[in-house]
Amino acid sequence: MKMTLANMTFAATLAASSTALAGEAVTFGTNWVAQPEHGGFYQAVADGTYSACGLDVTIVPGGPNVNNRALLLAGKIDFLMDGNLLQPFNAVKQGVPMVVLASMFQKEPQVIMTHPNQGLDTWESLKTADTLLIGNGGYQSFYRWMVSTGFKDEQRKPYTYSSAPFLANKKSGQQGYVTSEPHVIEVEGGFSPNVFLLADYGFDTYSTLINTMRTTLENRPEAVKCFVDGSILGWTNYMYGDRTAANALIQKDNPDMSQDKIDFAISQLNKYGIVDSGDSLTMGIGTMTDERIKSFYDKMVTAGVIDADLDYKQSYTLEYVNKGLGVDLKKKLMGN
Repeated sequence: MKMTLANMTFAATLAASSTALAGEAVTFGTNWVAQPEHGGFYQAVADGTYSACGLDVTIVPGGPNVNNRALLLAGKIDFLMDGNLLQPFNAVKQGVPMVVLASMFQKEPQVIMTHPNQGLDTWESLKTADTLLIGNGGYQSFYRWMVSTGFKDEQRKPYTYSSAPFLANKKSGQQGYVTSEPHVIEVEGGFSPNVFLLADYGFDTYSTLINTMRTTLENRPEAVKCFVDGSILGWTNYMYGDRTAANALIQKDNPDMSQDKIDFAISQLNKYGIVDSGDSLTMGIGTMTDERIKSFYDKMVTAGVIDADLDYKQSYTLEYVNKGLGVDLKKKLMGN
């Protein structure tokens, strides 16, 4: 296998480690079918970054009929991708010994879209909309935060994951992911919608988290470090290097993922700083901070989503992140 900048850097990093792994099998479950939002993990498989430190990683895609969370709890997979911090907070509440190791996204991709030039062109104007199409999961999570900032329950109408009601009502708003739904509207509606990324208006959860069980953390620390480091470098290489092989693996696992969808998703990840912005610019992709997690926790308490007495610090560790890994690699890939 040809050594890339990513795995050469990783090999040098690993030279300082006291324990070498030798093809240790690891399974990683994502939370949905293969897509560019999982690109860095596929990159680390495709370019040998995981194998450079001794891991044989298998990615287990999620989907409508796949429960990778249950597989993690049952010990059938080793690591799990979570959408945001609410799931780990709830795990603490339920007494589940699951731990967040890193956050590949500095911003959650959740958005509200509106039709342009219909009086809903600013975040504040959304509070006057008669209809905001929000799914049940969103209504119990991010929309509770929106209500705590001035939105109203009666604005929300059920979102059935069809764009038809939104397209038919020009005075409505619709939830979506910045990496996919705006593209759907452009194709089906023939226009570019206004896009409001919740993260840019205060919904400051981390996203695309790497979780594991506490027993794995305690019993396989070298494998944990290798997987987190490899994922950080994989995402660095995916965002700034040659992602061709990773995209081929994504399309192999999900043949419905067309090239135009991939290109759009990557452009949005870059445009909105989803993967690399803020703290990660200096501390490396995957970064998390106590201050940021507390900020989100406090907002969820205010919104009535999370209990005020939750020991939320049990949900994560900063041991494996914030070390600047990948920052120099990024400079090399960008020719700096």
